[in-house]
Amino acid sequence: MSDQSGLNTPPFGGQHFGTPAGPTYSAQPYTGASQPYAGPSQPYPGASQSYPDANQPAGPDGRIPGYTGADFPAPGGVTTLQPAPAPAAPPKQSNRLGAVIVASALSAVLGVGAGIGSYAYFTGGGSVASPITVTTQQAANSPKLDGTVTAAAAKIQPSVVTITVQSGNSGDIGTGEVLDTDGHILTNNHVVAAAKDSGTITVTFNDGRTASAKIVGTSDTNDLAVIKVDGVKDLTPATFATSGSVQVGQAVVAVGAPLGLSESVTSGIVSNTARPVRSGDDGNAVYLAVQTDAAINPGNSGGPLVDLNGQIVGINSSIASTGSSSDGSQSGNIGIGFAIPSDIAVRVASEIIAKGTYTNSALGVSLGSQGDSAVSTATGVPLQDVTAGGAAAKAGLQAGDVVTKVNDFPTTSADGLIAATRFYAPGTKVTVTYTRDGATKTADVTLGSLS
Repeated sequence: MSDQSGLNTPPFGGQHFGTPAGPTYSAQPYTGASQPYAGPSQPYPGASQSYPDANQPAGPDGRIPGYTGADFPAPGGVTTLQPAPAPAAPPKQSNRLGAVIVASALSAVLGVGAGIGSYAYFTGGGSVASPITVTTQQAANSPKLDGTVTAAAAKIQPSVVTITVQSGNSGDIGTGEVLDTDGHILTNNHVVAAAKDSGTITVTFNDGRTASAKIVGTSDTNDLAVIKVDGVKDLTPATFATSGSVQVGQAVVAVGAPLGLSESVTSGIVSNTARPVRSGDDGNAVYLAVQTDAAINPGNSGGPLVDLNGQIVGINSSIASTGSSSDGSQSGNIGIGFAIPSDIAVRVASEIIAKGTYTNSALGVSLGSQGDSAVSTATGVPLQDVTAGGAAAKAGLQAGDVVTKVNDFPTTSADGLIAATRFYAPGTKVTVTYTRDGATKTADVTLGSLS
C-alpha cells in the first residue's frame, strides 16, 4: 500500500485520496501544553547510520513491542483539534481552517469530532543524522502520590514552547518542543500552516523569552512541522522515549497551552498504543496514534505527551468530540485524545532538519472507492490495483488480494492499512498477510518510498 491518504487513487503518493464520507472536523493548532524506535540510550544515530526502525525486524513471535491487534480500528468522531478563540474574542473557529473527515464508525455515538487545533484569536480586521535525543529508559506505569507527575512536568516544561502564528487580522496559538540547541522546534503542521505563504511565527519559551521563527519543513501526511529560531542560547532539548516502551495503562502527562492558557499540565493514562487516526489541516495525516484520556484541548496541538520520566511518547494532535457549539467553536476534551507516536515524530523531524522534506514509505497499491476509509471491515482491505514494479508487486501481491495484516497490525480499514504502512520507514521489510481465492497467504514486502 502506498501512502496516499484516501481512497480510489493510484499507488499511494500519486494523488491524494478523496475525502471519505462521515463527520467533519476542523484541524487547527493547539494552544497549550507513531513505528517503534529501537534505538539505544543515546542521541539518535549519526549520519553514517540508518534509522534502527528502518531495518528492525519484528520480535521472535512476529510482533512489534507495545502494539496489539486489538488496537484497531479507530473510533468515529476523531479529528485534529481546532483553534479556539483568544480570551479577548468570543469563541469562534478560524475560517481558513479546512474540514477534516475522520472515522465514522461511531459517529452516531460521538457525533461531530473536533481537532485539537491552535487556539485562534482575532485582532479585528531514509538515513539522516539527527540531533534528537532518544532513550530506551523505561518509565513507571502508574502515578504515585509522591510528586511523580510533578517531576515529569518539571522535567519537560523547560523544553515546551508556545507558538503564536499571526496571519492578516487573525492568528493561532499552538505548542511545540525544543529538539536541539540549534533552535529547531517540533510542532503540528496544522499549527503553522497559516504561516507557510505569509504571516509570522513567534515562539515564547518557558523562561519568558520570545523569538521569531521560520518554517524549516513540514509533512502534512504526518501532521508534523519543524520550525527554527536563531540566536537563542541556553535551550533545553526534550528527550523522546521509544514507541516500543509505551504500554496501555501507563501514566502520561500533557503540557501545552489549551485555550491559550500556556504552561498548563494535565495527566491521564495511555488508553491504546496504535489507534489508526486521520487528521491534519487537510485530512491527509493518517497514523497509528497513542490514545490517551489526559485532558487535551484546542491549543495543545503540537505539544508533548510524556511518560513519568518526562520523556516524550507522542505529539498531541487530535481528539474525539461530541460535537461543536452553535456558534461554530469546537467542543473540548471528552477523554479521548490522540498523539503522533514518538518514533514517527523523531524520524520525520530528523529528516526535515537534514533535508527540509520527509519521505513516507509506500506499498505501491491503490484501494477501492467504496465507503469511508475509516470504516472497519471484517475481512480486510481489498487491493484495487497493484503498481507494476512497486513494493507489493515485487512481493507477488495482485489486484483483488485482501490484506488482513501488516506484520502484527490487523488492517481492518483502509486507514488502518495506510497507517500501518506509514508506521515503518522506507526500506523496512514487513510481512503482509492477505487472502486470495479463499486461501490465506503471506508475502515479505520491502517498503518503497514516496515524497
